[in-house]
Amino acid sequence: MVRRCFVLVVLLMAVALVRAQFDAQIGQYMLMPASYNPAAVGDGDLMRVYASHRMDFTGIQDAPMTTYFSFSSPFVIGKSHHGVGVRFMNDRFGLFTNQSLYLGYAYKFRIGKGRLAIGVDAGFLNLSFASDSVDTGAGNDEYHDEHDPAIPNAAGGASEKGVSGMGFDMNIGVYYTTSKWWAGVSYAHVMQPTLEWGSENTEISVNGTMYIAGGYNWQLKNKDWMLLPSMMVQTDFRSWDVNLTMLAQLKKRYRFGLGYRLAGSVNVLLGMDIVNGLQIGYTYELPANALLKESYGSHEVYLAYGFNVLKPKNTNKCKSVRYL
Repeated sequence: MVRRCFVLVVLLMAVALVRAQFDAQIGQYMLMPASYNPAAVGDGDLMRVYASHRMDFTGIQDAPMTTYFSFSSPFVIGKSHHGVGVRFMNDRFGLFTNQSLYLGYAYKFRIGKGRLAIGVDAGFLNLSFASDSVDTGAGNDEYHDEHDPAIPNAAGGASEKGVSGMGFDMNIGVYYTTSKWWAGVSYAHVMQPTLEWGSENTEISVNGTMYIAGGYNWQLKNKDWMLLPSMMVQTDFRSWDVNLTMLAQLKKRYRFGLGYRLAGSVNVLLGMDIVNGLQIGYTYELPANALLKESYGSHEVYLAYGFNVLKPKNTNKCKSVRYL
C-alpha cells in the first residue's frame, strides 16, 4: 500500500508540472504574439513561418524540451482584412509528452490610428505517458511490481503500453496594434478540456489561462536605435507570472536585451536579421531561485522567415520586430 501511494504521489507531482506546459513558452514572446493570442494571427502584411526549440533546466535529467512551429498569413477579401494560421507544439517532460495542434482565424478592422483584431483558434490537445518505460524492477524485489495499478496504463494494470488522452480545445483573443505600440488580451483553453487516460479513466484537467501583453516601439533621436519594452502577464487566477522585457534594436537588424520573470528567472535575448526576411534568435534563461543550484539554465533558439504578401512592391523589411 505504501509503495502504491508513493508511486501515485510521484505521478501526480509530474502531472502537475506537465499541466503548466500545455502552452508553448516562447522566450521572445513579443515576436510571436500569435503563440498565445489567436487575434494576432496574420498580423501585419507578412506571411510568416516560425520554428523554435527550447531546452528547459539543462543539467536536470529528463527536463522539458519543447519544439514549436507556426505558419500564418494575412489576406484580404474585398476591403476586409483577415488572418489565418496553424501552430503545433511538441513538449516532452520525462515520461510525459504533450502535443497540440490549432487552426486560427482573425478578423481585423480599423479603429483610430491602429487596427483591432478579434481571433479564435481551435484544435486538439494530446497528453501521453510512457508507462511502458517505467522501471518497475521486473519483480526482482518486493518494492517493484510491473503490474502496479497505480501506474496509468491502457490495460488497467499491466503497464505494457503507454497511455494517452486527447481533448478538443479553443482559445480566443483581441489584439490592437499601431505603428508605435501594441496590446492584446487572450484566454486559452476556454473549454477547459478533461483528458482521460486508460481503462481506469484517470482524468487530467486543463485550466483556462489568461494572457495580457503589450509593448511599445520607442524610436530614439539616433535613428539607428530603437527601444522595444514589452510585458506579458499570465494567470490561471490561482497563480500569476509577469514577464518584463527590454529589447534594443540597432539598424533594424540586430537585437539584444534583458528580461525578468517574477516566477524566478533572468533572460538574455539576442536576435538578428541574416538576410532580408530571414531572422534567427537565441534566449538564455537563468533561474533566480533554488533551481540555480541544480540547473544550468534554459536555452531557446528560433528561426523565422517572412515575406510580404499584401504589398508586393515594398521590400520585405518591417518597421517593428513583431512583424517577423
